[in-house]
Amino acid sequence: MIWTVTNIFAGLRGRRSGLQTTPKPLPKLQADRLEDIRLTMLDMLGMDGAKHYPQVVRRIHLSGDAQALWYARADLMAALAGLHSEQVAHTKMISLSALFDGMLPRGMMSRTTTLRM
Repeated sequence: MIWTVTNIFAGLRGRRSGLQTTPKPLPKLQADRLEDIRLTMLDMLGMDGAKHYPQVVRRIHLSGDAQALWYARADLMAALAGLHSEQVAHTKMISLSALFDGMLPRGMMSRTTTLRM
């Protein structure tokens, strides 16, 4: 308990003094995988989608880690459903989700469903 309280106060003291911790640099392999995921998402959207949904393109470009890209999937799904159909968008999301294996905490990954589209 004392260790936790000490860490909380140390964190508050660092914030108050303006010190910020810098994020750890990503290993090369993880950075390459993030870029592959980003490019796959942009390829799914295509040129027509980029023209109609520039905010989705911007969100994908500005996502700095796997979690941010994971959450950007919702916007991508909505854009793909608007461009094609919900069934096509869902199929593409399944293939995209496989690219995130090992990149996210276990609780964030998609679970299998019995719903049929």
